[in-house]
Amino acid sequence: MDNKSLFDVKGKVALVTGGAKGIGRMISEGLVANGAKVYISSRDEKACKQAVEELNAIPGGGSAHYITADFYKLEAVQQLADELKKKETKLHILVNNSGSNWGETFDSYPDNAWVRVMTLNVQRVFSITQLVTPLLEAAAEPLNPARIINIGSVDGIRTPNLETYAYSASKAALHHMSEVLAHHLGQRNITSNTIACGPFQSKMMAATLKKFQKDIEASIPLSRIGTPEDVAGTVLFLSSRAGSYVNGATITLDGGSVASAKL
Repeated sequence: MDNKSLFDVKGKVALVTGGAKGIGRMISEGLVANGAKVYISSRDEKACKQAVEELNAIPGGGSAHYITADFYKLEAVQQLADELKKKETKLHILVNNSGSNWGETFDSYPDNAWVRVMTLNVQRVFSITQLVTPLLEAAAEPLNPARIINIGSVDGIRTPNLETYAYSASKAALHHMSEVLAHHLGQRNITSNTIACGPFQSKMMAATLKKFQKDIEASIPLSRIGTPEDVAGTVLFLSSRAGSYVNGATITLDGGSVASAKL
């Protein structure tokens, strides 16, 4: 029962949606550096290609590959699943990371924002999971289940100051859907868990951090934003033997911001 065996992901096959940038890239790096074979996917082929080149330069025995897909289109998600099935017979880890945000005042918040955000952040998480479940089942073992890791947000738990109505609702829905999946897919030896991330350096958070990073850090008990090691380490735990009995959990990865009382 040593650290190496407990947290080992060497040889596992993973799919990380949105794995070329931001939190997805952090996760991809952590998996590749620890010996996993990682497929990243998004609609930005240029970003995917560059990320794969950089990821494959990381020592650790893992490898990176990409399959482009526009997750707003169901047929593109089907093509992603079909392509993955051509390349692999098993999928040990699915990280549903791709997401969208929309910030606007209440009085002008558009109806199409809801369609866009809910489609990507909730509906497509289900679609992708459903379509690759045969590969997850093929990888699943009683003491080493296949893993679904959904990247949620603290904004799906707390009430954010920013007016991101659809985003907050979508992440709350994602958290609950992950629990429902944990119940039904757990019976197939597939776990489903959520990481509710606080602030990390990403494209989605870039503008907010540029304006408010000091204020945000001041509101966090640990007085800093998240690092790549924080989210990669959590994913490695959930993906390895150490996290094999965790199912239906929502892990707040936020330095204590949700737990900190605001009077």
